[in-house]
Amino acid sequence: MKEFYDYKEIEKEIQDLWDQKKPYEANIDTTKPKFYCLSMLPYPSGNLHMGHVRNYSIGDAVSRYKKLKGFNVLQPMGWDAFGLPAENAAIDKKVHPQEWTKQNIKHMKEQLNSLGFAYDWTKEINTSDKSYYKFEQQLFQEFYKKGLAYRKKSLVNWDPVDMTVLANEQVIDGKGWRTGAEVELKEIETWFLKITAYADELEEGLEKIDWPENVKNMQKNWIGKSRGTEISFETERGDVLKAFTTRPDTLFGVTFFGISPNHPFVTKLSNSDENISKFLNDAKKVSSAEADQVKAEKLGYKTKVNIIHPLSKKLVPLWIINYVLMDYGTGAIMGVPAHDDRDYEFAKKYNIPISQVIDTEEKLPYSGTGSLINSGDFNGLSSQEAFEEISEKLIKLKRGEILFQYRLRDWGISRQRYWGCPIPMEYKDGKTFLANDLPVVLPVNKNGSYKPLHQNEDFRFKSNGYERETDTFDTFMESSWYFARYTSAQNKKEIFDKNTEYWLPVDLYIGGVEHAILHLLYSRFFYKVLRDMGMVNNDEPFKKLLTQGMVLKDGAKMSKSKGNTVDPKEYIEKYGADSIRTFMIFASPPEQSLEWSDNGLEGCHKFLKRLWALSLKINSLSDDAFCNSEKTLNDECKDLFIKINDDYEKRLNLNTVVSSCMEILNAINKKFDGEKVLCNKNDLYTCYDFLLLALSPIAPHITEKLYKIILNKDIQVAAWPNTEFFQKHETEVKYLVQVNGKVRANIVIESNKSEKEVEEIAKEHENVSRHLENKDIIKVIFIKNRLINFVHS
Repeated sequence: MKEFYDYKEIEKEIQDLWDQKKPYEANIDTTKPKFYCLSMLPYPSGNLHMGHVRNYSIGDAVSRYKKLKGFNVLQPMGWDAFGLPAENAAIDKKVHPQEWTKQNIKHMKEQLNSLGFAYDWTKEINTSDKSYYKFEQQLFQEFYKKGLAYRKKSLVNWDPVDMTVLANEQVIDGKGWRTGAEVELKEIETWFLKITAYADELEEGLEKIDWPENVKNMQKNWIGKSRGTEISFETERGDVLKAFTTRPDTLFGVTFFGISPNHPFVTKLSNSDENISKFLNDAKKVSSAEADQVKAEKLGYKTKVNIIHPLSKKLVPLWIINYVLMDYGTGAIMGVPAHDDRDYEFAKKYNIPISQVIDTEEKLPYSGTGSLINSGDFNGLSSQEAFEEISEKLIKLKRGEILFQYRLRDWGISRQRYWGCPIPMEYKDGKTFLANDLPVVLPVNKNGSYKPLHQNEDFRFKSNGYERETDTFDTFMESSWYFARYTSAQNKKEIFDKNTEYWLPVDLYIGGVEHAILHLLYSRFFYKVLRDMGMVNNDEPFKKLLTQGMVLKDGAKMSKSKGNTVDPKEYIEKYGADSIRTFMIFASPPEQSLEWSDNGLEGCHKFLKRLWALSLKINSLSDDAFCNSEKTLNDECKDLFIKINDDYEKRLNLNTVVSSCMEILNAINKKFDGEKVLCNKNDLYTCYDFLLLALSPIAPHITEKLYKIILNKDIQVAAWPNTEFFQKHETEVKYLVQVNGKVRANIVIESNKSEKEVEEIAKEHENVSRHLENKDIIKVIFIKNRLINFVHS
């Protein structure tokens, strides 16, 4: 055994051993419970960053712990390889994106292996490989057959830099999520998936999964289910325009009526008003995403048409307004400036009257509830009462109906770029057909050149007269079902098989909270459709979700633009993979952000050096070095054992697993007194054995090496201690004594006393007996070694 901690030699030796024995390849084993642990797959940019390292260190720690617990563990890895970043990088580097991606995957896989992650590489997938996307094309065609995929002309968010459509979720503050370019509105033919068909189930299913509340709330808000009234407003000319509102109680506060620039009625109006066209050009500069409409400057055009209020019969001016969305609700709103922030801002800008109808002392606009005022026969009603009564009145007049509305809209999946999965559809004589020659392969010229599919006539126009679709899928298509494909990745003929049935759903999914809406919502939708197609058997893809915090440097998220990135390779070379993994786990609880610190990493490296030094001492001990002590080392460390077990099993507080291991190391070192050890041999080795086991999911190389050298055992077949190991064997315990639920005494009693004996001893306590004097005890609540509660009449 070397005198010093040679991490380079140890990590190479152990990784070579894993390559030979392949202990992490997972197959069906019905004799064990299964555990599918998955970290979100990376985009192959070419280099791992510390955010990846943290994510994967957490997933690997959980996977290795579950293996120790006797689970049959699957932990796969793959590559989310399609998309604009690869295409743009390839353009910049003057290589084909396929070649660029292939090089990057090779390099990143080497980096992952150098960190010692326990992946089953036999299930590796590359989403840009036709062996993967041929099945995606099959799935899409099944969606189409079920009426869940359709093509229509629609206004879309157009990113002028990437020259492609963006989903509403990909537009942030009016800018493209990736390029930061100002998004424009553009009308084109595009493909959609009908996610709205599953809106109710997507919302209701959130109650059944073990996910962070903030993520569930983000999805709930995005789905945006709301109960309201759809009201029919008539123009003076007899046209009917409908508006959906969740606040019919504010109907008497309507002082204007607004319709979307894309409302069909606008076309009718523009025939007699040439100024409308100019206004529409200005309105198109704003994204179709609702969040951006809220933040954008409020623009409106007052038409020459008036609306007749359905109850008061007053005339209300009709406006065309840029913040009214055509694909949310009916594309029209009733403007209530006194009780809506956007309407208030709009009314102030255009000097529109503001009529308060909810009684409040707060400053307007007031969007809360209260008693109605200035509302005719409905004055004095609460908002809740008025919702029902005004709605009923409208229903009787055939001017309204109560219904549910959703903020969620169908998912636009067409992208106008090359590096993506071709959409497997064809057209002829104005009709749409399924491509029957799957896979529709993305064309690559022999010289490595390529061009957008709509410019590639050999691809676009088939010899049989059919024209191929030239759009490619949004890359969120690939990541919406990859977790299911991992399970059957070795099956090249079938999309899913018996392995899929065995492994799904994912037991623990780990990734960033930034994916709360896009990826996680789409994946849940996909999974429910797969279930309805009979391909999977469960309702939800991910039982438990862990959203790990970011890795920060100098208080900011690491990024190339900020110049504060840290290269994992440099630190693996300097400190070793185990030191980095230990720091990533130790520096912060998994859900919280982690501040990068060279000193912190150095500290973790020193801890592993101390573990090696302790192991050297243990290895050199002779049998006559041990002597018994009054309290065993295991008894001294029992609370730490229990805490580690709970941190792994109940809380996933992995950072305190490391701190507890440091305390155990210190406790063992304190037993060394010169050439003597102040405990017996079995006591020392039992404690040391658990120290290595507890640390092994976090620092697997050094612990596997020491387990073999010092204990002469293979950690790959080791098992986590049973429940008995974590029981405290104390001769005396403290009881909390209550009378009618109020604490009256704390007493220390021998732990072997029976319930009856504890009851008698407790009653003899002066303060307890005083509170029980002349009382009839009707019930005794007893919790062994913790509490006794006397309940009297």
